[in-house]
Formats: sequence, C-alpha cells, structure tokens
Amino acid sequence: MKNIIFISALILCFACQSKEKSDEQNENQQPETREVPVFKPENSDAKAVELADKVLKTHGGQENWDNTRYIAWNFLGARDLIWDKYTGNVRIDFPGQQSTYLININEDTGRVKIGDRELIKSDSLEKYIERGKQIWVNDSYWLVFPFKFKDPGVQLKYHGKDSTLSGKDAEVISLTFEDVGFTPQNKYKAYIDPQSHLILQWDFYRNAADSAASFSNEWTGYQNYGEIQLSSGRGERTLGNIRVAQEWDDEVFEEF
Repeated sequence: MKNIIFISALILCFACQSKEKSDEQNENQQPETREVPVFKPENSDAKAVELADKVLKTHGGQENWDNTRYIAWNFLGARDLIWDKYTGNVRIDFPGQQSTYLININEDTGRVKIGDRELIKSDSLEKYIERGKQIWVNDSYWLVFPFKFKDPGVQLKYHGKDSTLSGKDAEVISLTFEDVGFTPQNKYKAYIDPQSHLILQWDFYRNAADSAASFSNEWTGYQNYGEIQLSSGRGERTLGNIRVAQEWDDEVFEEF
C-alpha cells in the first residue's frame, strides 16, 4: 500500500513539474509577429504625399471615406457592382458573361452563378471567386482612386507641372506599387488641379518602366455622393448609376 502511495506521489510530482516547464516555455516563447502593411511616407516624395493628402481632403476626407458603407456603380456599361465596405461583401452582375458573383473580398469566400448553373466544385468555385475579386479590384479602383493614394505598398513620386489632354494646368504625381495587389507592375499618373485638388486626368502604364501610357482619361462629372465626392466621366466612357448609402437590403449579397 505504501509503495502504491509512493508511486502515485511520484507521478503527481512529475505531472506538476511538466506543467510548470510547459507554462515556463509558453511564457518565454514569443508569439509570431506579422508585419501589417502600411503606407510608408519615407518611400515617397514629400511633395507627392502633401498633394495626396490634399486630394483625399477635397474628395471627402479619410473620416467620411471610412464612414461610407455601401457603394454601387456600373462599370463602363459592362457590369454592375454593389460593395459593402464594412463586411467586404460584393455583388457583381456581369450580363456579358451571364454571370453573378456573390463574394466576400476579405475572406475569399462566396457563391458564383454562370448562366443558370451555380458552381459547386470547389476548384472551379475558388477560381471564379478569385476572378470576382480581380474584377472588384479593377472596377473599384476606377471609381475610388482618389482614396487609394496612401494604400499599403503605394509609392508616390512628384513629377512637377504638366497639362491635361484638354490643356488644363495640373500637378502630376505617379503611383507605383511594392509587391501588393494583382498587378504590382502597373503605374498610374494622376493630374491634380492646383487649386481644387480634384483629379483632372489619369494615365495608366501597364509596366512602370513604360515610356508611354497605355491609355489616358480625363475625369469629369464630379458630384457629391453622401459625404464623399466622386467623378463619373472617364473620357468618352462613363461610370454609371453611382450610389452611396449607409443602409441596404443585404439580401442582394445572398440571393442570385
């Protein structure tokens, strides 16, 4: 009986020591830290950062942008989007491809319908969810570009004064990207009104090293939407049916 008690005591003592060592190891072990991407002003021209701040303020300011929840628009007559900035839910109706995307851009989840068939197989669904996210990245950039100047990974450069396609005076900055997004090799130039600090034009370069822009669009049709200011005109093309709201029927993100 004494031997049984002695062995039990040893087992209990060993368990306590093991727990103490485990607790000590947990205390000493440092948690893995992941660097959260941020805009780094030290990697940009100070003059360009100053202009970027003025552009943001003119178009509504950071607080009003953060407080804007739902944005809906038509992309150049091709497709309709509704975006819940708070949850990351996005609906894309793409008539030309007979497709509808109900995705969450934060979680890379969702449902996709092509024609009259909803995709079920996981590999096909994942591919189309990724495709929907790429569509959203592209189409939202065309609309809310003035609020993207100080996104994580963006590098700003000041290019001095120039004139737009229609001869308006402007100050020009470029945006390049440091290993972020689907197309980090791209470059944009923004032509900024020296007085109002509205975007007058943008030039798109498929590769940052390109000497000539792939296309240039003047920005027109500025209006206030909620507490922010957006432009609908892109040269001969238009971003239509722009709407901004704080409330929406969330069934649009759930039902085809």
